[in-house]
Amino acid sequence: MSNIYTLREMFGGQWSSSKRLDGKTVIITGANTGIGKETARDLAGRGARIIMACRDLDKAEGAQKEIMEDSGNQNIVIRKLDLSDTKSIREFAEAINNEERAVHVLINNAGIMMCPYSKTADGFEMQFGVNHLGHFLLTFLLIDLLKRSAPSRIIILSSMAHGWGTIALDDINSERNYHSRRAYGQSKLANILFTRSLAKKLKDTGVTAYAVHPGIVRTKLKRHMNLGLLIMWKIVRPFTKTPVQGAQTTIFCAVEPELDKESGGYYSNCRPSRCTRAARDDEMAEKLWELSCKMLGIVWN
Repeated sequence: MSNIYTLREMFGGQWSSSKRLDGKTVIITGANTGIGKETARDLAGRGARIIMACRDLDKAEGAQKEIMEDSGNQNIVIRKLDLSDTKSIREFAEAINNEERAVHVLINNAGIMMCPYSKTADGFEMQFGVNHLGHFLLTFLLIDLLKRSAPSRIIILSSMAHGWGTIALDDINSERNYHSRRAYGQSKLANILFTRSLAKKLKDTGVTAYAVHPGIVRTKLKRHMNLGLLIMWKIVRPFTKTPVQGAQTTIFCAVEPELDKESGGYYSNCRPSRCTRAARDDEMAEKLWELSCKMLGIVWN
């Protein structure tokens, strides 16, 4: 990982722009806490209509009130979304398609990290199911609306941790061999491969896609870390990013006008970044796309 992640990348990444998003609608999954919340706060301050797609509605209401007060923007709504349940994802997407005239930015931000082995409501390994399949299905169900709203953008939060995993096509749910760190890495690698395939399939539609590594950020994702990783975390914590800093690359990919000409890239610290060779494997990306469609029971050509 040393050739991918450097001290420069750890400390960099501050970005500012006065660009407004008045009249634009933005969906952010996991917008009630951490990076998602800070992304919502920033984009609300730019005048966007924010749809907070959250599993915990009580926490979402608290975040909504705080963001409204900070931004002065009252056009912030909450919608229930549980990415570990395809029924919930379909209900959310149906409501959005029925109620919203346009969606200009979809930010697939929510995630789970290095949890003990468990399965989603549909029987998928939890990290792969939430981090990849949940957002894959959500994007599929909203893609027609995004096309009609073009120019529009899809942002998918990945991680430098994509280098920890490989795509195990023959054991995608880690039933034969589960390691929380590798399973997390697999899901984050899947995020980048999904972004690459998505960009190709959306060429000339006006919809662009970007994968983001936010940095090592002080969020609640670390709650499942084992003792060894927690000790390492305490050592590196002074050099980590706050959620505000961690949100900067997502905001950059949502706002920067020049990115209308780009799609399919991997970004860190508000600029293009390098990912592993496995994350640039277009043959694997296509196999993953086909497997994802099969697992979800959808046809997406």
